[in-house]
Amino acid sequence: MALVGRRDGRNFGYGRQLSYAGPQALHDLFGGGHYGTVKAHADRWQAFVRWCRSDDGPGFNDARQIDQQTLLDYSRYLRHHVEQGELAIATAQNRLSNVNRTMAALRGDQHVKVPSPSKALGMQRTGIRRSVPQGQDCEQVKRIVDALCEQQIPRAAAIVQLARATGMRLREAILADLPRLCREAKNLGKINIQEGTKGGRAGASAPRWIAVDQHVRDALGSAERVSPGGSRNLIAPDESYMSVRQHVVHPARDVLHTHDLKGFHELRAAYAYERYEQITQHRAPINGGRFYEIDRYLDRDARKQISYELGHGRIDVVAAYIGGRHE
Repeated sequence: MALVGRRDGRNFGYGRQLSYAGPQALHDLFGGGHYGTVKAHADRWQAFVRWCRSDDGPGFNDARQIDQQTLLDYSRYLRHHVEQGELAIATAQNRLSNVNRTMAALRGDQHVKVPSPSKALGMQRTGIRRSVPQGQDCEQVKRIVDALCEQQIPRAAAIVQLARATGMRLREAILADLPRLCREAKNLGKINIQEGTKGGRAGASAPRWIAVDQHVRDALGSAERVSPGGSRNLIAPDESYMSVRQHVVHPARDVLHTHDLKGFHELRAAYAYERYEQITQHRAPINGGRFYEIDRYLDRDARKQISYELGHGRIDVVAAYIGGRHE
């Protein structure tokens, strides 16, 4: 068992640090199995812990201090970031659901929770994209890259290029093993996205190969040029991932907004749309395309391929990027 003290002790007996206690309680809850699920929950819990420790948070490091008001304050914090375009609705709801699950695991009851994450956020997720992805225009992306370089944030520019060219998530772009990817691009004509992936989906059991074109080569080349000395990715040896988020990613968001881009995730959606068009030779549903009515089998194959390239385990998730279809 992961309990390290009395259940009525600090963090309900799961240790002195809130960041450690949550994952240990989840490990107990899932009986040591479900690695991918536990990892996903643990990552979301760390986001909550960072908020607790931040200037916006209550400064708690003991789960016994967390009450209903704490969770409501966290809900408002997440809602603000959704409204600013810095967080997807689904991500915010997942983080609230995670806090519910982890608090229940820590406490051994459900007395402190957000009854309805969607109501707490004041917004409903549909799972289907309703607006055309921003960042489809390559000239717009180039202007953003140039502006980020002018603002002396070249690593953010590299993240933009990687996200648009390969569909990488923000975390994947920051942690990407650039020498390996450049070697694969040169020798194999394709790259395998592995670092920073969600839910433990990495390694030989979860390959994620992306075909290489000139846009991918250019993005990898730019990223490798601005990679800090002694590093294989976009994090300097004396930096942490969160430090890059704070000092590179956050300042870049204002530049993105100035150029009509809500966030890095829009570039991933633009990649998905482009891939749908390449595979089917038709516009995606979000852009008014109705190819699924002409050839539902090729439409499904395209969605399946895009789901694979984006690192999702389910084909239905693709609707959040390119739009839905009528069954």
